[in-house]
Amino acid sequence: MKNIIQGLFETHIKVKNLEKSIQFYQDILGLELGHLDPRRVAFFWIGAPGNAMLGVWENPEEAKTKLHFAFASSLEQMRTIRETLQEHGLEYQNFSGSNTDSLEVLAWMPAISVYFLDPDGHRLEFIAMLPDAPKPELGIVAWEKWEELHGR
Repeated sequence: MKNIIQGLFETHIKVKNLEKSIQFYQDILGLELGHLDPRRVAFFWIGAPGNAMLGVWENPEEAKTKLHFAFASSLEQMRTIRETLQEHGLEYQNFSGSNTDSLEVLAWMPAISVYFLDPDGHRLEFIAMLPDAPKPELGIVAWEKWEELHGR
């Protein structure tokens, strides 16, 4: 079974209000609606159709469980992601839980990320891998500091 998994194709969440979630994932996050199922389920393509999928199921009782998942992003997009989130009225946090103007690098990967909530309180993340070698001994550092350490 080694190496049989080549990636994550889909994940599913439960939400209180399907229409509100469709508006959020389609209109704010820009995901393409692939299929609206009469069972009160919306399937969104992540990236190009056939690449990956998010299933959003309306189930008010089960929507109480909050999940976390991350969307892959580019370094260029991460440079303006905070402003984009603010334009849509979304509060963001870095890994440490603060909403400072500094994004943080998870040095063991290394990657930069920013967290925000969907309408049901699911913790979403935009994350972008950095082209550098991992430095786990640094823990979590401000992106500006990481760039400085790498002469950029």
